[in-house]
Amino acid sequence: MPVSNATRAAIDVCDLAPEYIRAIAPYQPGKPIAELARELGLDPDCIIKLASNENPLGVSPLAMQAIHGALADTARYPDGNGYELKQALSAHYGVNAAQCVLGNGSNDVLELAARSFLAPGMEAIYSQHAFAVYPLVVQAVGARGIEVPARSFAHDLDAMLKAVSPRTRMVFLANPNNPTGTLIRAAELLRFLEAIAPRIIVVLDEAYNEYLPDDLKTDTIAWLSRFPNLVITRTFSKAYGLAGLRVGYALAQAGVADLMNRVRQPFNVNSFALAAAAAALGDVEFVRRGYELNQRGMRQVTQGLTKLGLEFIPSFGNFVSFKAGDAGSVYQRLLRHGVIVRPIAGYGMPQYLRVSIGLESENGRFLDALSKSI
Repeated sequence: MPVSNATRAAIDVCDLAPEYIRAIAPYQPGKPIAELARELGLDPDCIIKLASNENPLGVSPLAMQAIHGALADTARYPDGNGYELKQALSAHYGVNAAQCVLGNGSNDVLELAARSFLAPGMEAIYSQHAFAVYPLVVQAVGARGIEVPARSFAHDLDAMLKAVSPRTRMVFLANPNNPTGTLIRAAELLRFLEAIAPRIIVVLDEAYNEYLPDDLKTDTIAWLSRFPNLVITRTFSKAYGLAGLRVGYALAQAGVADLMNRVRQPFNVNSFALAAAAAALGDVEFVRRGYELNQRGMRQVTQGLTKLGLEFIPSFGNFVSFKAGDAGSVYQRLLRHGVIVRPIAGYGMPQYLRVSIGLESENGRFLDALSKSI
């Protein structure tokens, strides 16, 4: 017998999705320039976006050249195994290509880790004020997320160890952390890896690693041979200027990488991204310029915040979070000045805004607009 219209109308098909999927709060990205221009009738060319930690220098010239070279093969599917990029990563970091996992941005790689090792009934641990994608990927596979209170906006590794239970299968560590910019020092990180049970996967998210000075960088990749439960994720979106192409990667023990590649979508990284990332990896000069620009810009912005009497969290990334009081109102006033920053109330920091480090002129424009908005 056909189902009646009344019966059909009484059923909400969305209720058929698992409860843990329906409970997900979608990730909110930084406001695009075009959107603000439409909303306030502003000239897009007069808007500056300092909301998404993008590279103010643009794209690596070597990457741009590689993109143009890949155009002729647009009708072809990309290399599903990412051979050339994996070879470049292998040579650059001294790892085996079998240890590499490629993703549509590092967000994709984080999700691959969760899908490979988590399931309903399991738990994953992450810090308060850590990257918003961690709870999203955990919840999407039906696992339970355990948020550990931060200590002075930074990871409290001792508390995270105490939060481990028999159901724990994964821990996420962001280093430097987004949005707070805090850094776990090498000795403390190593003690954590030595203390945590080897049955627990530790995902070390190093998206901002290239912005660290040499004396604070740690060869965490060398630790992979010692800790088979370690997964290191990095991205080409920041220092290499390829945010629009979405390409990230993980380095792990070969068996772990194999499992992550089993749940990876075919052709998850497009041809232009593969070509651009392989070329960008060798553009040492571009990365150096970006690092130096960021160092100067960080001083410019933090000194400006100090002059305005605003507290900020010392940052090791390419952004800084500062206390703005009624941050929502300050954010709206900045928008009317054509300056886009990032509200971070969703990270449990309702009084703070995060600003990306831009060009010197952009940083100056932001500080001028901020002085008129607080």
